[in-house]
Amino acid sequence: MDLLEYQVKEWFSKIGIPVLPSQRIDHPTDLKRLKIRFPIVLKSQVHGAERAKAGGVRFAQTTIDAIAAAQNIFSLPIWGELPEVVLAESQYDANQEFYLAVVLDTAVCRPVLLGCKEADIDWESAGERMHHVVVEQEFSPFYARRLALKMGLQGALMQSVSSVVQKMYQLFVQKDLDLVEINPLAVSATGQVMALNGKVRVNERSIKRHPDLTEMAAKIISRNTSTGINGVLGDWYGVEMHGKIGILGNGTGSVMATLDLVANAGGNPGVCLNLRHAFLTDTKPTTFRDRLETGLKMLEADKSIQVILINFLGNIPQTEEVAEVIAKFVQQDSSELQSQVVRSNGSKSRRELNFSPLVVRLAGSEFNAVRKYLTTLKTHSDVLLVVENLDEAVEAAVRLAKPTVSKK
Repeated sequence: MDLLEYQVKEWFSKIGIPVLPSQRIDHPTDLKRLKIRFPIVLKSQVHGAERAKAGGVRFAQTTIDAIAAAQNIFSLPIWGELPEVVLAESQYDANQEFYLAVVLDTAVCRPVLLGCKEADIDWESAGERMHHVVVEQEFSPFYARRLALKMGLQGALMQSVSSVVQKMYQLFVQKDLDLVEINPLAVSATGQVMALNGKVRVNERSIKRHPDLTEMAAKIISRNTSTGINGVLGDWYGVEMHGKIGILGNGTGSVMATLDLVANAGGNPGVCLNLRHAFLTDTKPTTFRDRLETGLKMLEADKSIQVILINFLGNIPQTEEVAEVIAKFVQQDSSELQSQVVRSNGSKSRRELNFSPLVVRLAGSEFNAVRKYLTTLKTHSDVLLVVENLDEAVEAAVRLAKPTVSKK
């Protein structure tokens, strides 16, 4: 469960992380009673990414400008979500912007501190630009200072940043979180640091231990149920869009990039699942193989999905098991396709038959053996396509999904 920015800022303020003066706006007319000084920035409070590019962030110099901007924001859906709240916040002049995060790394089962001297990046795909420190024992300020030093910070700035990281970790532990992120942490000309935007991901299994989260969770579940989301999909654990092309990925960045490419290529994205994390319905620990099997079954059962597009980028444990799961899935579909063709005496087209073609894009040398194995499988040509280039994979998925007859 991801909190909205205004909720994150409230938590940051309580724990001592510096944030700007702000005010929650529930209706454009609330701006007539604004308690903070102009100029201000108005931010749409939605869970979708890239809200600024979508027009969900506006600047205002006067009350009239602010009301007009808020009216536009309240009526602007971002990734299909209309904001119920807009955040009004003071503007800030930044000389530098950093990225900071505390995340639960499921690969090592330990909290990890992340830092980068660049903002607006994805921690899952930043590569060598991202510095990290694994919290291997009981936390101490040493870990935060070590991260700041790795980032190349010195003097008062090093102390300020490490202090923010310590408070982020304190919040991470207190609330049983999976992620605390500041993106960006701005630095003024005088060296003052300020959290301009934040993200918090709550571990759903710990909500009952925190009464203050129960009401938040109830509202989110109620809202998602009313919009058709089935409860197994959390914010960028997955998203449901009722399109023809289901997407499986192993990271937030890769899933979102794939979704964008499908849409830009004229395709209609459907349910998208991030297999890096467990599903909300999982009651026991799961492996990547378990989540891949579950994800394929979920997309296969969705009658609106006509094509399944897999996009995996390296860093997957036990890649040979990934090959086994995909092989089992496509061989079942290939057998089912042949039997249905026989039963229909060849009179039905492939799009009228009950199966989902699978387009698999595997990037990275660690997948060389998997790609070679999958391309040797004896399957129907319409069941499996293995490619290494993402653009080719997207083009193939869009092409296969062109027919409009849905699965029976």
